[in-house]
Amino acid sequence: MANIFLNLLILGYFKYCNFFVENFANAFSFFGASLDIRPLSIVLPVGISFYTFQAIGYSIDVYKKKIEPARDIMSFFAFVSFFPLLVAGPIERAGNLLPQFYKKRIFEYEKATDGCRQILWGLFKKIVVADTCAVEVNKIFDNVGNYSGSTLLLGGILFAFQIYGDFSGYSDIAIGVSRLFGINAMKNFAFPYFSRDIAEFWRKWHISLTTWFRDYIYIPLGGSHCTVIKQIRNTFVIFLVSGFWHGANWTFILWGALHAALFLPLLITKNNRKNMGLASLKDFWKIACTFLLVSFAWLFFRADNIIQLGQILSSIFSLSLFNIPNMIPKQAIFFSLFLIIFEWFARDKNHALEKPRKWYLYYALLVVIWYCAISNKPQAFIYFQF
Repeated sequence: MANIFLNLLILGYFKYCNFFVENFANAFSFFGASLDIRPLSIVLPVGISFYTFQAIGYSIDVYKKKIEPARDIMSFFAFVSFFPLLVAGPIERAGNLLPQFYKKRIFEYEKATDGCRQILWGLFKKIVVADTCAVEVNKIFDNVGNYSGSTLLLGGILFAFQIYGDFSGYSDIAIGVSRLFGINAMKNFAFPYFSRDIAEFWRKWHISLTTWFRDYIYIPLGGSHCTVIKQIRNTFVIFLVSGFWHGANWTFILWGALHAALFLPLLITKNNRKNMGLASLKDFWKIACTFLLVSFAWLFFRADNIIQLGQILSSIFSLSLFNIPNMIPKQAIFFSLFLIIFEWFARDKNHALEKPRKWYLYYALLVVIWYCAISNKPQAFIYFQF
């Protein structure tokens, strides 16, 4: 318990200290009192949320006797600080990753080539899709007052592709690099934009975090094996914690609350496990509606603050929603559509290039990656800030 408390204390100081200080001062200002409190100059360590949760998960598993304590200190440190996963996950479980450091690893050609293909696809998603979309998204959200509701909604859709290409692209690269070292890291994305409802989306998006919250928060609270009122409470707890995990900003908390509200009807009607198989073309409208809901929720995630979020929502819920968008970013739309179509035909695989393909495809992807790398301004990975 002391180890868990220490990890949470470190995470709380670096990530949430200024959030609580500022809101404490704002609370007094609301009642007419003024406090001269200045935010601390705290530099957030890259990826602190990821390796902190990984260490906490290890402590809980050892405490519950699900795993044996690490037998040597070097293996434990390798588990916590394994460099491909260190800054943005996946958040590995000790039961999967730690035993792999105990064994001697032998180079396997098939595993290494599959890792290289996954790295290539991850680079395509990040450099081609995410960074191309980022140029347009930044234009829109840096000047939300100058754009119509339709353009802001388009910005939300492009941001959906940006954050997916950015984060799942990093996960593909990290998992692929791990395979080069003979390490099998857990799958973190399962083509989430082909989901037919919000519950399925959360089974496929950031799987390592979702299952972490499920196993260490949701189930200990009672999960779904309790009264309906407690199920609703548990759902809101896990989504609000998920939102707060992403950052010390009320927009993230509202993003989590919105997803909880979208999830609740499925939970109450016991339809949250309805869509478990592979999606098909007959599910097109369900997939499209779910994607639009998720894209709308991403507006909460992307907004810089509550004031900007209010401006965005007021524009979207106005007649300007029916205007022709102020911009049509053809390149970003083309690459996003290519990503969706290509992944659709590989949705039963672990990643889009898992099945060996012709060499000319790999060369074509490398050329496009090179072109976008020199054409676009480099963009930091979004989840490095978490």
